[in-house]
Amino acid sequence: MQSTTENVPVLKSQLWTGRIVSTLVALFLLLDSGMKILKMPAAVQGTMQIGFPENTVLPIGIALLVSVIIYVIPRTSILGAILITGYLGGATASTVRMSNPWFLFPVVLGVLAWVGIFLRDRRLRTLIPLRRP
Repeated sequence: MQSTTENVPVLKSQLWTGRIVSTLVALFLLLDSGMKILKMPAAVQGTMQIGFPENTVLPIGIALLVSVIIYVIPRTSILGAILITGYLGGATASTVRMSNPWFLFPVVLGVLAWVGIFLRDRRLRTLIPLRRP
């Protein structure tokens, strides 16, 4: 029996667009996690400003780093996107609670994380078809 995944073609342009979008998302989140892990003053101040204690900066950075690593591995990219979505959901809730006008930034980043996978991964396009044949 043939898998339905094989019936969903991946165009080269889609594949490369997906890779570029995913890479940009991953690089931004790696920068964010690195700043938290290194406890850079901007990251510590920003985390405390949204209401988290200073001692949570390192664990948050590590959780984000692990999520991004899982996201960039092709076999586990969907799990990584789920974890990143959870992280960004918390970021969105925190910025909304503060009435920060940038509250949509984590939402857009989360959408881009999924768009990147959708464009490059047949499994996700099979699971969530945008149009029926």
